[in-house]
Amino acid sequence: MFGCASGPLYNSDGALAALYGKGDRPGQSGRDRSAGLGASAPSVARWLGDIRTYFPSSVVQVMQRDAIDRLGLSTLLLEPEMLEAVEADVHLVGTLLSLNKAMPETTKETARAVVRKVVEDLEKRLATRTRATLSGALDRSARISRPRHHDIDWNRTIAANLKHYLPEYRTIVPERLVGYGRASQSTKKEVILCIDQSGSMAASVVYASVFGAVLASMRTISTRLVVFDTAVVDLTDQLDDPVDVLFGTQLGGGTDINRALAYCQSQITRPAETVVVLISDLYEGGIRNEMLKRVAAMKASGVQFVTLLALSDEGAPAYDREHAAALGALGAPAFACTPDLFPEVMAAAIEKRPLPMPETA
Repeated sequence: MFGCASGPLYNSDGALAALYGKGDRPGQSGRDRSAGLGASAPSVARWLGDIRTYFPSSVVQVMQRDAIDRLGLSTLLLEPEMLEAVEADVHLVGTLLSLNKAMPETTKETARAVVRKVVEDLEKRLATRTRATLSGALDRSARISRPRHHDIDWNRTIAANLKHYLPEYRTIVPERLVGYGRASQSTKKEVILCIDQSGSMAASVVYASVFGAVLASMRTISTRLVVFDTAVVDLTDQLDDPVDVLFGTQLGGGTDINRALAYCQSQITRPAETVVVLISDLYEGGIRNEMLKRVAAMKASGVQFVTLLALSDEGAPAYDREHAAALGALGAPAFACTPDLFPEVMAAAIEKRPLPMPETA
């Protein structure tokens, strides 16, 4: 708690009033008090401590976002004292990344610690299910119908032939054998995550970086992570640490999807075994027709192409509906995806079956 020795500066009503209505500004007293949190980093840090005393974490995160948006506190996040007081979440990470260039050296270490905490929490929540879901999809996609004897999966073979059970002989006639290829531990799929790093995509960048690190940890998936605005940056060599990936992004700026897809296309060597995931609100600043031609060419070569308007819990963002419709006509429907749904989407893409799009897409 960031209050004085005698207790918090605010009670719960005062903390709400300071942000949403007429209330006491930190450090003020008497009749001249007015609404707002003031411009003092120590005072705001104490307010942040007080709201953590009175409200649950989910409410604190909403109040922090509103304070940053309504009262213009972004620059105060460059103060170490402020960063130590905040309740860290995905949205705060996005704000810190957008301030990365302006961040003084004295703050960077604290900022990285805040970002790392959020990333580690996300990995704990998402990694196990993602690996399990995709491992199953990879196994099913690698199944072969004419395995050699030592490659037969007997459990699945028996299950597939139960209708051929002969009770008089108490045996099953295996008319269909199910097995796996001998190279089952080698790389089976190539995944390219192509992420729009314009300012509106901040939460998606955070989640995609975490998922990219999880995918990269799987030996049977070769993962490439590319971020773009009007330039394209390949951050694949930093995937062992998603915090490095995030600080390698530059939130804000324009968008050139066509240029990003051109780079991704140049990295594809096994199109039939490749999944390209474009995460963008589709506001294209490049050459629209060329972008669509690239998507069509990749799909024609056998690439599984997935278009996500967002990868976050915020629902569908504002997006270019004309471009979304054009991609849908090419067989690459665009939809917003939650982090919980993402493993299922990737599993479907790996198995080359219809994507589990939300009903509201």
